[in-house]
Amino acid sequence: MIFCCLCKKNFGGMRAAAKHLIERYYHQLTEGCGNEACTNEACGSSPGFQRMDNNAAAIKALELYKNNAKLCDPHPSKKGASSAFPENSAKGAHNFSACSNGKMNHKDLQPAREDFRDLNFLTEEKVYEILSLCSETEDYSPLIRVIGRVFSSAESLVQSFRKAKQHTKEELKSLQAKDEDKDEDEKETASGSSTAMEVEPEASASSADRPSDGENNVQKFGPVEVSVDIEAVRRVYDKLLSNEKIEAAFLNALVYLSPNVECDLTYHNVYAADPNYLNVFIIVMENSNLHSPEYLEIALPQFCKAMSKLPLPALAKLARLWSQYSADQIRRLVETFQQLITYTVISNEFSSDNLVNEDDGVVAATKCLKIVYYANVLGGDLDMDHNEEDDDEPIPESSELTLQELLGEERRNKKGPRVDPLETELGIRSSDCRKPLISFEDFINEPLNDVLEMDKDYTFFKVETESKFSFMTCPFILNPVTKNLGLYYDNRIRMYSERRITALYSLVQGQQLNPYLRLKVRRDHIIDDALVRLEMIAMENPADLKKQLYVEFEGEQGVDEGGVSKEFFQLVVEEIFNRDIGMFTYDESTKLFWFNPSSFENEGQFTLIGIVLGLAIYNNCILDVHFPMVVYRKLMGKKGTFRDLADSHPVLYQSLKDLLEYEGNVEEDMMITFQISQTDLFGNPLMYDLKEGGDKIPVTNENRKDFVALYAEYMLNKSVEKQFKAFRRGFHMVTNESPLKYLFRPEEIELLICGSRNLDFQALEDSTEYDGGYNKDSRIIRDFWETVHSFGQEQKRLFLQFTTGTDRAPVGGLGKLKMIIAKNGPDSDRLPTSHTCFNVLLLPEYSTKEKLTERLLKAITYAKGFGML
Repeated sequence: MIFCCLCKKNFGGMRAAAKHLIERYYHQLTEGCGNEACTNEACGSSPGFQRMDNNAAAIKALELYKNNAKLCDPHPSKKGASSAFPENSAKGAHNFSACSNGKMNHKDLQPAREDFRDLNFLTEEKVYEILSLCSETEDYSPLIRVIGRVFSSAESLVQSFRKAKQHTKEELKSLQAKDEDKDEDEKETASGSSTAMEVEPEASASSADRPSDGENNVQKFGPVEVSVDIEAVRRVYDKLLSNEKIEAAFLNALVYLSPNVECDLTYHNVYAADPNYLNVFIIVMENSNLHSPEYLEIALPQFCKAMSKLPLPALAKLARLWSQYSADQIRRLVETFQQLITYTVISNEFSSDNLVNEDDGVVAATKCLKIVYYANVLGGDLDMDHNEEDDDEPIPESSELTLQELLGEERRNKKGPRVDPLETELGIRSSDCRKPLISFEDFINEPLNDVLEMDKDYTFFKVETESKFSFMTCPFILNPVTKNLGLYYDNRIRMYSERRITALYSLVQGQQLNPYLRLKVRRDHIIDDALVRLEMIAMENPADLKKQLYVEFEGEQGVDEGGVSKEFFQLVVEEIFNRDIGMFTYDESTKLFWFNPSSFENEGQFTLIGIVLGLAIYNNCILDVHFPMVVYRKLMGKKGTFRDLADSHPVLYQSLKDLLEYEGNVEEDMMITFQISQTDLFGNPLMYDLKEGGDKIPVTNENRKDFVALYAEYMLNKSVEKQFKAFRRGFHMVTNESPLKYLFRPEEIELLICGSRNLDFQALEDSTEYDGGYNKDSRIIRDFWETVHSFGQEQKRLFLQFTTGTDRAPVGGLGKLKMIIAKNGPDSDRLPTSHTCFNVLLLPEYSTKEKLTERLLKAITYAKGFGML
């Protein structure tokens, strides 16, 4: 009955007319009207028209329809093609006429007795045979009916396009025994015919043409065995989809197929009974037209819902299969699901009352996109062998744990961050992928991010119920700004939880406890004061590190609402990375810091540095730190390898690369051994054997790869093992219960800690708000922005530091700052002032632009310390 209602609703006259117009707009954008002198700006034939991808064209077509935009008449050269729409609509109406009485069965789709009535599955040869007969008579109805019957039945699709059966070893031995009495010529003839029987020419050709990425994947995981001949399916689609008279049959059949498949998977566990049931999804997803507008309204959403019901082993097998596809084929799959998500988001008005999380089509498409995401990871350049060992000692639990349990506040995920079930099934992590088949950015859907209510989504993420879907469980589709907002909610709720627990302790124990992580420091002794205090907290009660940070500079009146903490972090980082201290080495060419293997500081100091980085993330502060990317990869559990040297030690990397590429005799020409030399803080040489007795082992052409790997292992891992383990331990003291690892990739962790280095002041101007009588058209505001835009990079950084407390842009750029410029009285000699906690600039109404520039430069150049206004 539900299916009947859908048919009545979606194939009604008004709906069909609207759909027809949208299709015409779409083809007008993608193909044009055929008139090279067309003046319609929304036509692909217009001389000034800028080409767009299918996703953008679908969105634009919908906008043109809503605005009742001009629709070109087809040029004489295009009239044949444009007639495809009415034909397709007619075919769809004909094939679904059975919906009007609320029933639809195979009899409605079966052809007349002479039209291949007994054909219940298809092969490539049979399709070509029927197509040839139809072409001779110019009547394609027999083929349309066959496609309708086979492609609307899961049982028929499972049996269709099967690979040619291979001979077993026993069968081959039997054939060989029968041919032993024949002469040599007959043996050769029999062998040739046997080979032809065993492997079809197309199959062998497709094997030879397999993309290199797929070959790499096969070597890593072994081939994924499926019974369907994928190359044959692709050739059939290529042949049939070019004929618009046949295309509608695939669409109509898919609408009928999807609800039945969903029912089979939900209630009958068909995949467990027959793993070949996966063929249905393999065959349908090879349809290159799935992303076109006519599929997006009904057919594709229903099919995605069916696919999302596949059991975990089936999802993993599908991911492994797709990982053997080429980058272009992966991109087509991504575009198909992204098109559906974008189309649905643009077509609806989602809000806090109408959540996108509750749209079945978007949710199902996102779950399907996850399969492609892991296929993209599997098919890329993987490094699964170099993993950091877990910390030897567990992070101590809070002494408050017992009370938390009694109050129902027991911490979640104490065993570490959550892991995606599909990731576990596949045995890989996103961080294992050095370079995916296509960019990770291609999986981000910006329209979805724009309408996502992150506070509600985070709630669904924490509750973990099947009835409510959270997009945080599919972080690949979220941009860094959205993920950062989810992390912010997680951190704030954890802070409130710690505050609540502290308050309850005060009631139970009758003593006043501090609900904040309070640090009182002297500006001139900031390292001694801060690190000693943090060390005490880390030893006595690490849970206090999860409280909200509250910093007070001794002798200053500033109240910490965020701005004081920002300056605290900046000053601490400046001191820690001071080269005179010697905890880190500095590379002049890359402007990056690395752990000093011969530092005099104890492990506790590096632990405290890790705590500082964790606190910065936890309290949403940006740090001016300059680490190579390998540091963030190591924080995510991956060891450094040779390729990481390109970023951290570029001179050494180039030398080792030259060694690997050297064409002469390495042993005779270079005379190096498996013993390397390093220098300590005082310039004294320190020798290290990469192998036992390394000074006696020469590096040769045969073992140079081993030498390079061991050299990189020493430089990035072994030589700094104690320092980095302490650093990572401190970092995890703050972030161990956070979804940080689950949500972010290493490059996004760097963005989270360091902010963006791209300072777009135009975006800052566009997002700035005004108060106290100012607006964007006020004379002084215009003068202000002209002055700021004229600043050099260093002056712009000073201005940001003065106004916001940091000279870096947050995740998402300066447009996310939401700065406020407020009027601070009439013209006077007072300097501009700021509330860095709230990004508020207080600006007197100076009489001239020159005075404004002079006062502003003086304020940002000499600003230091906090006071009360």
